[in-house]
Amino acid sequence: MTTRKRYVHYGCALVAPSCWENYDASPTLRIQKIPIIGRLLKNKLNIIFPENARVGDIIKGLPVESNSCDGVFCSHVLEHLSLEDLRVAIKNTYDILKDDGIFRCVVPDLESFVRIYISSVESRDKEAALCFMKNTFLGMEKRPKGLVGLLKFFYGNSRHLWMWDLLSLKNELEQAGFKKIRIANFNDSEDKMFKYVESEERFIDAIAFECTK
Repeated sequence: MTTRKRYVHYGCALVAPSCWENYDASPTLRIQKIPIIGRLLKNKLNIIFPENARVGDIIKGLPVESNSCDGVFCSHVLEHLSLEDLRVAIKNTYDILKDDGIFRCVVPDLESFVRIYISSVESRDKEAALCFMKNTFLGMEKRPKGLVGLLKFFYGNSRHLWMWDLLSLKNELEQAGFKKIRIANFNDSEDKMFKYVESEERFIDAIAFECTK
């Protein structure tokens, strides 16, 4: 009897292939899942999640058993977490993987943005700092106003809280116990299930890792 393999994708947004379990912690998804209210507000929501996207927060812990996953994936998620929460997220990711299970993650490359910023400064670009802050989603252009604005700010998770370069993120993975850590490229995993959740444009100006438990 062949045991069905299990794959978990967290921070899925609109990418929710049926062969994966797809989770997102977005308040919008939570609203969408509320019976009746979710249907009534569907046209007013700024994003409509696929029906098979499930509500789940990797920091609080997904409804997934320990040592049960063959693969876990997240793309442009970890940079939205505080340093403390990132470490919890990586620990929880490690926990749900089987031995030798694969974790692949993609985040914006801080070093790449810094190099562009330095080059712009050296060329006397007056908007170098402005572009850096906008491109990295750091800082805040406008202070949120009103109840809706404050709710989006505190629960929307749209800003980047902690950026990463290759060495620093690799160190976090090592500290969590991951092994066989390598730089990953789009669709280069031996496990072809990852092709269902990866998008080539998400690897641009980004760093990606593949590692195992």
